[in-house]
Amino acid sequence: MDSSNVQQILNWPQPKNIKYLQSCLGFANFYPCFIKNYSKKNTSLNSLLKGDSPFIFSEESLSRFQILKEEFTTAPILSHFNPSLEPIVETDASDYSLGAVLSQVNDSGKHPIAFDS
Repeated sequence: MDSSNVQQILNWPQPKNIKYLQSCLGFANFYPCFIKNYSKKNTSLNSLLKGDSPFIFSEESLSRFQILKEEFTTAPILSHFNPSLEPIVETDASDYSLGAVLSQVNDSGKHPIAFDS
């Protein structure tokens, strides 16, 4: 993965509103199966999406957000491109953001190769 793409994800700012958090979690939801205890790690983030209370990004939420960013940009989640395997491109977009994932399937399942946002 291009180090500039990794850096883009690591530089995501702290969410200041529900719309931006939805965008970040939409990107993260491409590959929850590659992060151990994904749903447990983002419970505090998902609770902010309910809209029945004010959007307050707590220290716990910030910690969970940082952990998810780090896990999406480090091994074992990312694999090297294998030219003998078929590439898969998946995209997502909102009113103000785009995201894409390049993946490949091998004997152990689907693995992301690169992200862009």
